[in-house]
Amino acid sequence: MPDLLLVLFLFNFSLFLLHEMDAIRCSEWRLFIILKDMEDSKAYKVFTFIHLFLYVLILSLLFSQYQTIIFWVLDLFFIIHAILHLFFERHPRNEFKNSFSRSIIYPIGVLSVIHLVLLINIST
Repeated sequence: MPDLLLVLFLFNFSLFLLHEMDAIRCSEWRLFIILKDMEDSKAYKVFTFIHLFLYVLILSLLFSQYQTIIFWVLDLFFIIHAILHLFFERHPRNEFKNSFSRSIIYPIGVLSVIHLVLLINIST
């Protein structure tokens, strides 16, 4: 079962990476408090550059002794992230209002719940 957990997590993490690629297309930085007031060309660079450090941190922890902790942290983050996207559906600057974007965002939350349930069942 642990291999299944890792594969499920990696599939979900890959969906998240796809979402982040889509987020650049949709100018997601326009939804963030600090970045929304920046000029688009600068906000795009800051938004993109921040992800480099996030990805290195996540991948480093994922293949370390802290794997279970990163599973928990990211699963919870992915669930909250999907819920936030749901709440921001009507935001005027939200450009994720299409079936392609939604078919990436919401399965991330659902798969995270499934992953957490499996993680809990293995732990007990």
